[in-house]
Amino acid sequence: MNAITTPTQPGTVLGNASIRRHFASDNYSGICPEALAALAEANQGHAQSYGDDRWTAEAADLIRVLFETPCEVFFVFNGTAANSLALASLCQSFHSILCHETAHVETDECGAPEFFSNGTKVLLLPGKDGKVDPAAIATMVHKRADIHYPKPRAVSLTQATELGTVYSLAELRAVTSAARQLGLKIHMDGARFANAVASLNCPPKATSWEAGVDVLCFGGAKNGLPLGEAVVFFDLKLAEEFDYRCKQAGQLASKMRFLAAPWVGLLKSGAWLRHARHANAMAALLQQELAVISEITVMFPRQANAVFAQLPPRVALGLRERGWLFYDFIGLGGCRLMCSWDTAEADVHAFVADIKSELKPSR
Repeated sequence: MNAITTPTQPGTVLGNASIRRHFASDNYSGICPEALAALAEANQGHAQSYGDDRWTAEAADLIRVLFETPCEVFFVFNGTAANSLALASLCQSFHSILCHETAHVETDECGAPEFFSNGTKVLLLPGKDGKVDPAAIATMVHKRADIHYPKPRAVSLTQATELGTVYSLAELRAVTSAARQLGLKIHMDGARFANAVASLNCPPKATSWEAGVDVLCFGGAKNGLPLGEAVVFFDLKLAEEFDYRCKQAGQLASKMRFLAAPWVGLLKSGAWLRHARHANAMAALLQQELAVISEITVMFPRQANAVFAQLPPRVALGLRERGWLFYDFIGLGGCRLMCSWDTAEADVHAFVADIKSELKPSR
């Protein structure tokens, strides 16, 4: 009989294969129990297709309850589609989108925002620790105002950021206020929005529509869902004909209930926040363990579920030879160590133990 997978040991055994939980990405994790149970329930019998099922309606209503406001909700397969289609709904092809220089919409979407908006240009802004500097928005907007330059139309923010930091409510309002004064719309890439809410310990509305966000791409895949993101329009007018965008882009699932049902399991049980808090706590533990190792430098404040650290090259190589997987091309150098909903304390301790072992002088 196969051993049952639990987040209590640094890996588990499935048949004869050893399964290890890694620190490369929260996309590596499996489906959380709450989402899996809802998915299994939705698999019973027949249901109407293309979103005309009770699961899709319930998931959308749960999101409206969560954010405490009327909003239009659309479920798509992945974050690239969510961000790109949402931004396309804000812009014409002659517009531009302002975002941080490390933002996912710039560095990891393969030009999809430009593609789906029929050519809207992405302009890059500076800012410490992955956060947009409010003053940089005005600088970019006023840089040029002639007809030969793509007219700024929207600001895209990432919450939590690509560097594992979180905009405080004051920081977020400062950015959105600067953008509003210049007539810009606000898009939020919330691939790890749940981790940001857990970090801020605030209602979801406080770091979304109350702070001036027009459309949020609410991440599910990194928080225990099998796949899928929710595009949430707080400005209802911007959502007009977004369903057509989804269909044209191949994002209208025929069996939509299988995208929506896991959301029901995640939201109804409160697991979306519980799992995010756990992932954040594991990252906090990892940072704490690494901070006392003199040969390692933690690069950015740990505010969500990621730790960025400078590891000696020989240590990083040794860890990979021991079978650990992690990225070293995301962010501004160093290694990104990402914790997931199912990361266990034992995983953290095992990883740190191997780091210490690699640091020992070779005989």
